[in-house]
Amino acid sequence: MAKDGARDRILATASRLFHERGYSEVGINEIIESSETAKATFYHHFPSKQSLCQAWLQSVHDHWEEIRRSILDAPGAPSDKVANFFQELGQIMTQSQFRGCPYTNTAVVISEPESCLAKAVQSHKLSLRDFFRELAAQITPEAPPSEMDGLGDTLFVLYSGATTEAQNLRTLWPVEVATAAAVEICRRHNG
Repeated sequence: MAKDGARDRILATASRLFHERGYSEVGINEIIESSETAKATFYHHFPSKQSLCQAWLQSVHDHWEEIRRSILDAPGAPSDKVANFFQELGQIMTQSQFRGCPYTNTAVVISEPESCLAKAVQSHKLSLRDFFRELAAQITPEAPPSEMDGLGDTLFVLYSGATTEAQNLRTLWPVEVATAAAVEICRRHNG
């Protein structure tokens, strides 16, 4: 039972540190010390810093997957669902003090494009694109798949740009502008 507590403690500590300073700026020894865990216990749960980062990214993905699924399954107009997603993004950006996307922040420091972390980043980003494509299918159910995918990809790029520029400028206006643009695009496709 104590081992489960240690794993959770290590993951929580790494999550905080990776989020605050980035994957490349945090060392294993700092995580071990901050989580008050023995080195052997750390390596029992996470054979490497990379495996720990992978677990952290998976926890972030799982959290966003819950948000996305609840938005997709909620009743209401698809344009409202798009607006809700962007509003959620704005809240998370504010709560995280504009630290941005953990996946993007990790991707910029990965030097091996075939690493498990690079694959995790790609998988997460593609799942986000798929989410927007699912929303697009709700907006334009009669449209050909290429049109639905195009709309979904447009929404994905708006989201990505809003996240990046809100982080860069440390302000919400990019999210607000992207929200308005996304809702307008949805209304045009729906109407």
